[in-house]
Amino acid sequence: RTIGDRIGEAKASGNLGNTLKILGQFDEAVVCCQRHLDISREQGDKVGEARALYNIGNVYHAKGKHLSWNTAQDPGYLPQEVKDTLHKASEYYERNLSLVKELGDRAAQGRAYGNLGNTQYLLGNFSEAIAFHKERLAIAKEFGDKAAERRAYSNLGNAHIFLGRFDISAEYYRKTLQLSRQLRDQAVEAQACYSLGNTCTLLQDYEKAIEYHLRHLVIAQELGDR
Repeated sequence: RTIGDRIGEAKASGNLGNTLKILGQFDEAVVCCQRHLDISREQGDKVGEARALYNIGNVYHAKGKHLSWNTAQDPGYLPQEVKDTLHKASEYYERNLSLVKELGDRAAQGRAYGNLGNTQYLLGNFSEAIAFHKERLAIAKEFGDKAAERRAYSNLGNAHIFLGRFDISAEYYRKTLQLSRQLRDQAVEAQACYSLGNTCTLLQDYEKAIEYHLRHLVIAQELGDR
């Protein structure tokens, strides 16, 4: 501010916002991210504007998740305050998405689709969540981003469960399992086995369910995860 560097001030405000979000000070975080947004617009900095929109979406997303932890309910059955917060997150992600499309930034589009999928899932809009996660999946494959691909499969599996499409969920979870082994991520492998065990139970394939739950147990023991 002293040297009149507006872009520097915008970036610093954005960083402050992100830090306050991590500290759980969501309302202060929004104020800082909004300053980042305002200055970026004033300076005609489209990349900064897109980043600020994404960051504000993240703050509302984190706030919504934080508020919903106290309610411990299935997606979709949320208090009004939580719904309003998640709708705001979605709104900012949508605005970010249209701007990064304009800028031709595919990687940023992937991140926006993933987060839109997650907010719609929490709101109980499972069909919309699936559409967004499929877009996320396509971009992850385009970039050869195995970790993002794995997350997309997992999220697609979760959303299909709530639509009662257990066989499709099982397919996505198997892909999650396959990728977690490729990535040598044992914690995620255990999670995938757990999801597959539950899905096989819903499909009444009890032999398979036992197999997956035993695998989950073995990994949990190996990791010393009580």
